[in-house]
Parts: sequence; C-alpha cells; structure tokens
Amino acid sequence: MAGQATAAGPQKQYTHREILEVMAGLMLALLTSMLSTSVVGTALPTIVGELGGQDQYSWVASATILTMTVSTPLWGKLSDLFGRKRLFQVALGVFVAASLAAGLSQNMGQLIAGRALQGIGAGGLSALAQVILGDIVSPRERGRYSGYIGAVFGVSTVAGPLLGGFIVDASWLGWRWCFYVGVPLAIIAAVVIQKVLKLPRVKRDTRVDIWGATTITTSATALMLLLTLGGTEFAWNSPWTYFLAAISLFSLAMAVLAERTAGNPILPPRLFRNRTFVLTSVASLFVGVAMFGAMIYMPQFLQVVQGMSPTDSGLMTLPMVVTLFLSSVVSGKIVTRTGRWKIFPVAGLLLVAVGLFLLSRLHVDSGPVLIGVDLAVLGVGLGLSMQMLILAAQNGAEIRDMASTTSGVSFFRSLGGAVGVAGFGAILTNRLNSELPATGGPALGSPDAIQALPEPVKHVVLEAFTRGMETVFLVGVPIALLGFLAVVFLKELPLRGGATPPPAAPPPGKDDLVLAGLLLELVAQRVERADGRPSALLAAVARMAPPDDRTESERARAVARDVLRPTSRALIAQAAPAPPAKELVTEGIPQ
Repeated sequence: MAGQATAAGPQKQYTHREILEVMAGLMLALLTSMLSTSVVGTALPTIVGELGGQDQYSWVASATILTMTVSTPLWGKLSDLFGRKRLFQVALGVFVAASLAAGLSQNMGQLIAGRALQGIGAGGLSALAQVILGDIVSPRERGRYSGYIGAVFGVSTVAGPLLGGFIVDASWLGWRWCFYVGVPLAIIAAVVIQKVLKLPRVKRDTRVDIWGATTITTSATALMLLLTLGGTEFAWNSPWTYFLAAISLFSLAMAVLAERTAGNPILPPRLFRNRTFVLTSVASLFVGVAMFGAMIYMPQFLQVVQGMSPTDSGLMTLPMVVTLFLSSVVSGKIVTRTGRWKIFPVAGLLLVAVGLFLLSRLHVDSGPVLIGVDLAVLGVGLGLSMQMLILAAQNGAEIRDMASTTSGVSFFRSLGGAVGVAGFGAILTNRLNSELPATGGPALGSPDAIQALPEPVKHVVLEAFTRGMETVFLVGVPIALLGFLAVVFLKELPLRGGATPPPAAPPPGKDDLVLAGLLLELVAQRVERADGRPSALLAAVARMAPPDDRTESERARAVARDVLRPTSRALIAQAAPAPPAKELVTEGIPQ
C-alpha cells in the first residue's frame, strides 16, 4: 500500500493491516466527537428540568455546533505547523476534559461552557481524522477506507438520539452519562493512535497566522450566533440581526485581506482558485443544510405527530442508519476498484432530494413501513455523497494543502448544518404560528403535552405540525438539487496512487547507450586479459553461460566473446555511427 508523499519526502509505507489499525483509532475518535453533538438532544428536557434555565435551552446544543464549526479550519492549519499526531492527541484531551466538565455541571452556565469546550475538541477530531487518512492512504485507495469514516459519521449522527433516549430512560444511568459515554472511547482512541500512527517529522514554517485565525473565527462566530439566535432570542428584523451580520461581513473582508498577505495562511487563497475545492465546498454546504435539517427535525415529527417515545423515534431511524452505512462502504470499495467516483455524489444528491420529497409527503396516518422506506432512500443518498466530496477535494488538492482543503470542506459542511438547523427551525416556527395563532405556546414544544390534548384540538395541532414539517422537507429539496448541480460541474480527476500503474520510464538517450556499450566492452577486455586466477568478475560472467565441462575462466571468456562484445557494439551503433567498440575503448584503458 502506497502512502502519500509530502513536500518533505515520502511518507512511511503502510500495509493494509496497519491502515486498519490506524482506522480503528480514527473511527473511535470520530464516533465520540459526532455522538457528542447528537446524543444530548433527547436528554435536554430532563437536563433543563433538573438544572433549570429554560431560556438557555437552545444553547446546550448550539454551543457545541458553534465552536466545532469555527475551530475546524484552525485545527487543520495547526496540524500543518505542529504535527498531525500531536494535535490529534491534544484534541482528544480537550474532548475528554470537556466531557467530564459537562457531566459534572451543577447549573446551565457550567453545562454550556463545557459543551462549548467539547465542540472545540470535537472539531479537531472530525477534521484531523480526515487529514490523517489523507496522509497515509493515496486517493485511489482512500475510497476503500473513507467509506468507513462516512459510515461512522452518519451512523453516530443518526444513532445519537437513540442512545440519548436509552440513557435517559435507564434509571441506573441518568442524563450525565450522555457526556461520560464518550470518555472511554476517546481514551481507547488515544492509546491506539499513540501505538500505531507513525508519521515522519517534517520541518515546517512555524509562523502562525494570528490575524487570519482571528478574523475567520470572528466572522464564523458572528454568523453562527446570527443563525442560532435569530428568530428565537431576537427578531430577524432587529438591530441585533444587522449588528451581527455587519460584524460577520466586515470580519470576512478582513479575513480575505489577511489570508492574501499572510506568509502561512490558514485558508490559502489559492484554494479558492481550485475549481474542485470550490465546488466540493459548495456541495458540502448544501449537503450539510439538507442532512442536519432532516436529522434534527425528523425525530420531532416522529415524537409529536406519530406519538413515539424518544427511544422509539431513534429506532425508527435505523433504516437510514443501515442504508447510509452500506452505501458508504460499498461505494468506497467500488471507487478503489474502478477509480471512478463522480457518479456516486451525483446519484447521492439526487437521492437526497428524492428522500426529502418523500418525507414531505408523510402525514399523521403514515405507517412505520412507509416512514422506514423514505428514511432508507435518504440514507442511501447521504452515504453516497458525504465522503466522496471529501475524497474529491483531497484528490484535487496539492499535497501541501491537504489539511487546509480537508478542514475547509468540513467547515462548509458544518456551516451548512448550522444554516439548516436555524433556517428549518424558523420555517417550522413561522408555519406553526400561522396555522395555530390561537393555540401556540409552550405546550407545542412538548410531545407529551400535545398527546394529552383533547381530541379535536389534538387533531388540529398534529395537522399543523404535519404541514409545517412538509414545508421544512420541501424546502430541503431545491437545496439538495443545488448541491447536485455543483457536483455535476465537478471534473472527474483521476485518483492518484493505489492501483494506478506508475508512469513508464523514459527511453534511454544516446549517451546512456554509449555508456552501457563502453562498460560492456570494458568488462569483456578485463575477462579476456585475466590470468585465470579465481575472481568475482570471472565468476559473475561465467554464470551467464550454461554449466558444462569447461573451466570457469573458459566459460567467462566465451561469454565475453559471444555476448558482451557483440552487445556492446550493437548499443554504440544504435546511438551513433562509430568505429568498432574495441578501437574506441582500447586507448586509455589500463591493461
């Protein structure tokens, strides 16, 4: 298995078994980071009931998404400066410490702070897992392994609410284990990575782009705050909206200036001149909008409209989990075998659009089989598209930009997720307010309270939620189609490395032919002038003749006369007309 080469020299060559060992650590780390963002959803009502702070409800989830998104590009560049392995272990340490802090929280302020720190660690784990995979596996072979990464990402995102519901419902665990559950996995991942990941030390420019990091983080933070708090903490048409939008745009303009003048930028401007990076980032943005929007609001549909418990709603997403896993793994293996990858994100984003459309047709009386089939279609689409976009971006990037490219695409996907959650939430809220102007209120946020309503009122509320969800999923359809268009315009570049045959060696030049002829002539002369005593040269030349009754010296002289000398003359004659080889080399050669 060929490893990637870096600007500083070739990487260690990893065998299939060694790659699988590294993958085990990466997948454990990625599982813990992704679970941390999704497992808490079903536990939030219980947490708020114990710690209080209903007005801070949304921040428990938003704090992690916010810090994970804004820190992603920083982790990629820092790994270029200080090493992948070291930064990956730092991210694991940050994640473990933050998880323990969140689980030990005594009030909502402490919990939100722990969740924000947890998001920083999770951002490093999710970004660096992809970067390390890009370092140790060539793009052609990477499809074979990136399918597993994509499967872990999707499964953990979807299965998180199921695990959270189980933990909350289990009396012997409690909600604090929603944060503790990832700690053992993170520790095991750290041990595995320390043992099996051996990356060469590369001297790099250690200058840190402080101004770029500050402006990029400020721009992303302001945008995330606007998307998270807009429509809930303040009205969209309010001074806070315009203030945060202005801060985000101004910081973005300063970030562009900073990155154009920085000696070692976090997001090099040359990336945005790379058509593959731009299109995969745009497609990842739309995938994030559609994926996170569907995954966040589908459990609400199942619990509110279908009347399922948190655990049952998690189980209902299993068809999406299974199909996402299978499609991701199978497509990765096919890419490794064939070298063709574009068909998968193209088909995947079309299936995402179809899946969202099918979900928009669900209603109060829809059965579990129909819901499962619709979710399975969406799962196939996500499995075919998520990791292939990362693969395409890495394959189209220069080796020196591997970390920046990977973290950049991941950043846009997370940003799309934030846009999807906030945008779909605003759409649902506005639709409910228009459908239920007289009955809206806190009860609409509680599935148990809605199920306890009198039948005529309950039916009206459920129909309103159904129409609201229909609008949410329908809005996701054109968004997925925009991602489809971005992928259609991608150029399918051949995957580097792996099964691709190496380039043919250039034909020998005339000087090479003459040199080879002269060397053969020199060997022939030395053999012919040998005094018959045993020597390494005679033994080597004699082995070229079939064994017979002749002495070693006689066989060697026969080879020199019948093979070496004619071959020498033929090579020199092929290069250029010349006198006989013996005349050329006799003069000046020690006798």
